[in-house]
Amino acid sequence: MTTTDTVTQPVIKLHNTKTRKKEVFTPIDPENVRMYVCGPTVYDRAHLGNARPVVVFDVLYRLLRHVYGADHVTYARNFTDVDDKINARAAESGRAIGEITAETTQWFLDDMGALGALEPNHMPRATEYIPQMVAMIEDLITKGHAYAAEGHVLFAVDSWREGYGKLSGRSVDDMIAGARVEVAPYKKNPMDFVLWKPSSDDLPGWDSPWGRGRPGWHIECSAMADDLLWKRPLEEGKLSENALKFPHVIDIHGGGNDLMFPHHENEIAQSCCAHGNEVFAHYWLHNEMLQVEGKKMSKSLGNFFTVHDLLDQGIPGEVIRFVFLSTHYRKPMDWTEKKAKEAEKTLRKWYAQAAEALSGRQPELHVVELLADDINTHGVLAECHQYSQAGDVAALRSSMELLGLLGDDVPDWVKTPDVDLSAHETRLFEARQTAMESKDFSEVDRLKTAYMDAGLEVRMSKTGVELVPGPGFDPAKLDEI
Repeated sequence: MTTTDTVTQPVIKLHNTKTRKKEVFTPIDPENVRMYVCGPTVYDRAHLGNARPVVVFDVLYRLLRHVYGADHVTYARNFTDVDDKINARAAESGRAIGEITAETTQWFLDDMGALGALEPNHMPRATEYIPQMVAMIEDLITKGHAYAAEGHVLFAVDSWREGYGKLSGRSVDDMIAGARVEVAPYKKNPMDFVLWKPSSDDLPGWDSPWGRGRPGWHIECSAMADDLLWKRPLEEGKLSENALKFPHVIDIHGGGNDLMFPHHENEIAQSCCAHGNEVFAHYWLHNEMLQVEGKKMSKSLGNFFTVHDLLDQGIPGEVIRFVFLSTHYRKPMDWTEKKAKEAEKTLRKWYAQAAEALSGRQPELHVVELLADDINTHGVLAECHQYSQAGDVAALRSSMELLGLLGDDVPDWVKTPDVDLSAHETRLFEARQTAMESKDFSEVDRLKTAYMDAGLEVRMSKTGVELVPGPGFDPAKLDEI
């Protein structure tokens, strides 16, 4: 669909954190819709919580591309590759920082690719934009919104008191009273935040007017979003007359709700003060957090998983994505083993049906309208269930493609080898019958363990045994049983 297909365009409605309500999405320029999402700090594997915003905004990206056309949407997501956690990891391991960030960045891309996430148009690294950050900081100092002190540069919150806190709904006085902020003698106000800080010889650093140092966390997104989504399209002549009326403003900014304060609040302050605007992004979207088996994910609770952990356990990326999409992005999501098993069972059925239809068909307008209603992925999955039950394989396939659950072909893990398992099922059933009489179940347990190790799901009942191939099924292991 392109921007000329106005008759069939659904109305996109998004919950805007800034206004606390669902609003009709009206881009500044329908020919150049621009979205920025805060990306990862690349010091280790991405955990499940890191993956949720990737999937959420990937679906929004797909929706925008469908409505406005792939060539009319620009999506930027950054990599933070200069950070104290990265420095600490380098010190612990003795490895070079660049080596660590290159490795972890690729890990992230591989893992998110396994979840079906498209790569954004731009994936800037913070270290590539130091000059732009320095220039923005200098501008903020010149305009009286920042000050240098003891090798640091800090944003002066009092200089933009009327705007600071509107996104998160807090006043500066309330934030000062309730915040745990770093107390430093060089701060004029406890809420002032770092734009630049000094670096010792053993830490990454760049020359600046304030001495050798490195940027604070918040400034990088302001500088990169402005460069990639305003300055670059301006230089390339890609901005419409209407877009020029909103200088340095983008359509959508997103991320997890843990970033709303202070990160996004500080981004707004920096960007608006640097450019003399009241607005940085017209729409702010935030996804809720993730739990595991009903509890907050924590290493101390033993329920901390990286995406790579689950993939290594044989859980397909499409299954992980399905579980994520089953809960609305603004609601807390609970990852459970039960949900993953149910998702895999459903997807196996859907893939078998979808394989009967051709790819590339336009999704049903009703499905697009559901997704356009504040990214209602749960509603679209419910429609997929209906299509599956009705045998409407064409509608099922096009809906799955829109959600990113299916590409040109069904995933390899669904294509299990054609192996006759009846002899093994009979063997296990007879062993169970014998054990019922002898009360010795050691052989039954041995066989069950061996079949599960081969990647088979063992389903036993009073009337028989069923062995169902899973994603990690290895027929060669059956010869060893």
